[in-house]
Amino acid sequence: MIYLFVGIAGSLGAMLRYGIGLAFYQADAAFPISTLLINLAGSFLLAWLTGFVFTKANLSTAVQSAIGTGFVGSFTTFSTLSVETVDLFHDERLLLAILYVLTSIIGGLTMSKLGYQTVVRDESR
Repeated sequence: MIYLFVGIAGSLGAMLRYGIGLAFYQADAAFPISTLLINLAGSFLLAWLTGFVFTKANLSTAVQSAIGTGFVGSFTTFSTLSVETVDLFHDERLLLAILYVLTSIIGGLTMSKLGYQTVVRDESR
């Protein structure tokens, strides 16, 4: 049954990512901003869910897996980040490719930390 929950939530996360990608899509864009924003938002969301919702709410392991692995896992995308980075290298936009990777990694870690800090700040009130 857990596989069904993860699959349904994963479908929803993938559809949301696709919709956001379309909303921010620009054919002539020099920088893959939609993937970056999605991955940063997903980093914050997973940290917040892990630190707050999964510890405070009485959710089953199946529901937690569906939300974390299914929804957020499908919402964010490492494979698209990789392909877009290779495309930037292929187009000889090396500095932009390096900036994209660094921004994704450092930004993702920062957003995760912010997600956890949001939980800690809310608990101290």
